[in-house]
Amino acid sequence: MSPPATPRVSRRRRWARRGAAVAVPVALGAFAATFAACPLPAPPAYEGSLPPAAPPSSMRVYAIPTGVTKRSAGFGYRGGSLFEARDFAMTAVLVRHPKGDLLIDTGLGRDIDARVGAMPWWFRAVTRYVRGRSAAEQLDAAGYDRRRLRAVLLTHAHWDHAAGLGELADTPVWVTAEERRFVDEGGWTMDFVRGIDGVRWETYAFEGGPYLGFPKSHDVYGDGAIVVVPAPGHTPGSVIVFLATPSGARLALVGDLVWQREGILEREERPWLMRSLGDQDARAVRGGILKMAALASRFPEMTLVPAHDTRGFAAMEPLPVRLDEPNP
Repeated sequence: MSPPATPRVSRRRRWARRGAAVAVPVALGAFAATFAACPLPAPPAYEGSLPPAAPPSSMRVYAIPTGVTKRSAGFGYRGGSLFEARDFAMTAVLVRHPKGDLLIDTGLGRDIDARVGAMPWWFRAVTRYVRGRSAAEQLDAAGYDRRRLRAVLLTHAHWDHAAGLGELADTPVWVTAEERRFVDEGGWTMDFVRGIDGVRWETYAFEGGPYLGFPKSHDVYGDGAIVVVPAPGHTPGSVIVFLATPSGARLALVGDLVWQREGILEREERPWLMRSLGDQDARAVRGGILKMAALASRFPEMTLVPAHDTRGFAAMEPLPVRLDEPNP
């Protein structure tokens, strides 16, 4: 039988209990506050015009959904409701162009279950996804000739953007030099991609001048149809892909700069926990958000396509059941 506690020890225990009773609610309140709306300051207005573009009349842009993850609006941006369920897109984009087709991101692959099973336990505990057919499976089913595919262009190399690379082993994968280095040195977040065999990495440079407020650019075809700009922060080599279509539409594929379009339209970054787990440089992400917010205000007709927002992909054509027409 333990001896009775001395009055001094009893007082310490009471104070410890009282301190915990205060500290726990305070900590929970502070954590909850990181999900509350907190708009970034309004950026200076963008005064420029849309750069000229001459996409060929035969160019097409197709959305290829490969699955979704089950999240909430509040998971995606500060001020969003944690009780508003949203499907977060896992979608590849096929651009058909006379100079060679591009696949922008891959979405989920057919072996995603096994690969996610190798991720850390806590990641598996908070990640719920519904897998569809992979981009490669859908292209094959549509009769697509993969020899037309010039490259896979990644907005960045996280698992949910590159999980289908193993099914596209014969296709070059374009990333920036910074992103290529991150694949090799980026810690556990890159284990998924490092585990995919046979990836043909190729790096590209930004040889072009400023574009829509970004300091440099890469015009893939030289006609303004696809222009890539650096947008580091979420990963060191993240990019934004601007598309100009033959119909005159302009789209901005912003990758994971934000997860939902409210991040740009309401200037709301991700909640603190998601930034801490996912962003390499939160300050750089904020800068990118403000640049895109200025563009969205100047060009409201531009379609914002965050990589996980199903609404942005609704502006694209679905992949036809058959892609057996001649190469454009």
